[in-house]
Amino acid sequence: MNEKSSREKILILGAGQLGMQVIRNLASRISPGTVSVLVEPGFTTSTDKYKQEVTGVLGSLGVEILHFDLSEGTEENLAELFEKFSTVICCTGFVAGAGTQTKITQAVLKAGVDRYFPWQFGVDYDLVGKGSGQPVFDEQYEVRQLLRSQESTEWVIVSTGMFTSFLFEPDFGVVDLETGTVRALGSWDTRVTVTTPEDIGLLTTEIYLEEPRIRNEVIFVAGDTLSYGQLANIVEEATGKAVKRVALSLEELDEQLSQAPDDVMLRYRKAFALGTGMWWEESKTYNHAKGIDTVDVRAWLHGHLRDKR
Repeated sequence: MNEKSSREKILILGAGQLGMQVIRNLASRISPGTVSVLVEPGFTTSTDKYKQEVTGVLGSLGVEILHFDLSEGTEENLAELFEKFSTVICCTGFVAGAGTQTKITQAVLKAGVDRYFPWQFGVDYDLVGKGSGQPVFDEQYEVRQLLRSQESTEWVIVSTGMFTSFLFEPDFGVVDLETGTVRALGSWDTRVTVTTPEDIGLLTTEIYLEEPRIRNEVIFVAGDTLSYGQLANIVEEATGKAVKRVALSLEELDEQLSQAPDDVMLRYRKAFALGTGMWWEESKTYNHAKGIDTVDVRAWLHGHLRDKR
């Protein structure tokens, strides 16, 4: 148990796929009663099976549950809630809508929180910059600029690439296991970095507990970095079947986006097809430096296919 962390109060924003992995890992490493979680109103009384299960798990871990509507709540109300916490770790994603990550960050700074892990569990927004075609990426870049413009609150950004499972989401349209199709975004040589939520939860906890303390840094982690051509080969090997390979060029994606400019998944495809900022070498990651094993795409896919049998 880390004694230093036992003197702190940590608030996790969100109890979804990533939030729960961060909570499980933190709760197993630090003093009981240290971790709280922020969820939407009605979460603990919902009839939704996932929310019922999570509520039970949070109770068994001794995690305090707080309710707040991130979509409707004001920055001032949020800052007032944050004031009693020394560390805030944001795991809410983009579900609360445009502008939410900026509002949360401004509330953290207004509250004078000692340390902040923003929702940056994604790509290298410094390299991506603005104008990628994905408006939420623009906001993420602006959040970084906001954090760097001040010195009162320490921040730690954990860059993870996309969730490994997202490669296999039918709506994303990269790997379609049902039809045996793999689509390359940009080209077959374009690369992408991915990490599972389980590994992100573990690594975020390690980074939080790291001594000497990590301050005002972007830390890169990775479960795997691979090209879309390598991905197609892995799918063929794991399924034992040849896949249909479809390359989606930037020009083709631009044309599709011009016909459906509000299609969120098309925006994501276009952004990832650019390649820049979407990947980094595994040899340069925190987990590699620390000798921490992570789940690569091949292992994830084999496990996924076993679970489906």
